[in-house]
Amino acid sequence: MTSTGIRLHAPAPGWAIAADVVVVGSGVAGLTAALRCEAAGLTTVVVTKARLDDGSTRWAQGGIAAALGEGDTPEQHLDDTLVAGAGLCDETAVRLLVTEGPGAVRRLIETGAHFDESSEGGLALTREGGHHRRRIVHAGGDATGAEISRALVEAVRARGLRTIENALVLDLLTDAEGRTAGVTLHVMGEGQHDGVGAVHAPAVVLATGGMGQVFAATTNPSVSTGDGVALALRAGAEVSDLEFVQFHPTVLFLGTDAEGQQPLVSEAVRGEGAHLVDADGVRFMAGQHELAELAPRDIVAKAIMRRMQERDAEHMFLDARHFGAEMWEHRFPTILAACRANGIDPVNEPIPIAPAAHYASGGVRTDDHGRTTVPGLYASGECACTGVHGANRLASNSLLEGLVYAERIVADIVAERAADGLRARVPEPVPHSDEPAHPLLAPESRFAVQRIMTQGAGVLRSAESLGGAAEQLQRLHTDAQDALDVHGKTAEPGVDTWEATNLLCVARVLVAAAQLREETRGCHWREDHAERDDAHWRRHIVVTLDPDRSLAVHPTDTANFPPTR
Repeated sequence: MTSTGIRLHAPAPGWAIAADVVVVGSGVAGLTAALRCEAAGLTTVVVTKARLDDGSTRWAQGGIAAALGEGDTPEQHLDDTLVAGAGLCDETAVRLLVTEGPGAVRRLIETGAHFDESSEGGLALTREGGHHRRRIVHAGGDATGAEISRALVEAVRARGLRTIENALVLDLLTDAEGRTAGVTLHVMGEGQHDGVGAVHAPAVVLATGGMGQVFAATTNPSVSTGDGVALALRAGAEVSDLEFVQFHPTVLFLGTDAEGQQPLVSEAVRGEGAHLVDADGVRFMAGQHELAELAPRDIVAKAIMRRMQERDAEHMFLDARHFGAEMWEHRFPTILAACRANGIDPVNEPIPIAPAAHYASGGVRTDDHGRTTVPGLYASGECACTGVHGANRLASNSLLEGLVYAERIVADIVAERAADGLRARVPEPVPHSDEPAHPLLAPESRFAVQRIMTQGAGVLRSAESLGGAAEQLQRLHTDAQDALDVHGKTAEPGVDTWEATNLLCVARVLVAAAQLREETRGCHWREDHAERDDAHWRRHIVVTLDPDRSLAVHPTDTANFPPTR
């Protein structure tokens, strides 16, 4: 691994603290890692962009998939995951997920999470798309993420872990040997720390969540701006499979001009028997897949888009009127409230839905212990690419991946520390040059990136649409660099300009990978290459950032991930 030397334009750190581990992110992956580190006796600092419970985890409705039901097995869970991943899952990574998953869920319950129970007193299990068994545990009907977040946040506070909230991570610090030495960050508002500072640590765990805000309409919260992936790229890490962005099939349609976070209508609604219909009430998934409405998400999203094209319609409908008021109120209270808040009553009328950006299956490339290609830098959760999801994530595998791989990361950190006593000392970061290496985009560029990506790299892609997107993104990139080179100017450092710059970075990578992958596979749909092409494209696409900020894009030789070390 060779560092790029690139960093965001920001003031020099005005304060610093030291730790054994810094965890960036406070979702299921980040807080699980932090709690396990603390239990292992490691001094741990949690850095999170908003409040501890403001990440993507609390928005998760469906649940956690694990082979916990009678007659279910990890092998069956593995089979369903491999099918959904469309030939690009790393089978070893998936096997670790499904075999270690049940134990990880039980440990989450021991931490304090309360899941819905059946009338017999065991865990209540439901089905979602791509699953042949009822293996989804849930909480509060459709508030699983909120319950998980509550339990983990309470555990973190009860154990007195040091946390820095309202802090945007900026860049990775490295020592003279190129190993991780901590992070720089900017703390917003009042508190023990303010402004730009640093946490010095020999291990950094990125658990920064997704990058859904790169599109105009998404289920992701406003903080999901790809910060972890962008940081890793600037640090010289490899990013893989970023073209595989999952568009959730059933997102509440609020109009063609709706932007930002949109209400999700969980796949569990279809798992309980809701039907996808067009304006005439005709079911259109029957006959398209053996599981009909419960087909993997990429298949359902494509079917919805095709029907919309055929009918020249802006949306389709999800019909669950047959549930009745009692089931809606007890099983899906969150979704019911969101629909009614927007003038729709699913008890008496079908719900207008359309696909929207939901989950990044790709991310910072890791091995089966969460190690990236930068020594000491780990990644977990949605910002990571462990090989579990392949070309399309199986429903409710994401929370499970966050649990399992967070625990595997901590086991590796503990083993590394035991094997190398020198790393117990706080590393000495190499100081950065005072000259800004990365110009910042103006805040309004965020909306330009979202418009470009939605039009050119959304659910439906082609060489023409992707080429147009690449050209427009490159123009934003070049204009910012020219302003710095010619006039010595860049946008004023701040959260909005750092976020816009990160979004442009991940958008360029996504489009470059999507241009190279000339096939349709999983959630990557090329209209001009409509078939899956195993002979040429059953392989991963890896991207790194060169010191001149250009992208180096190449496919792997096989479907197997190369080692990170």
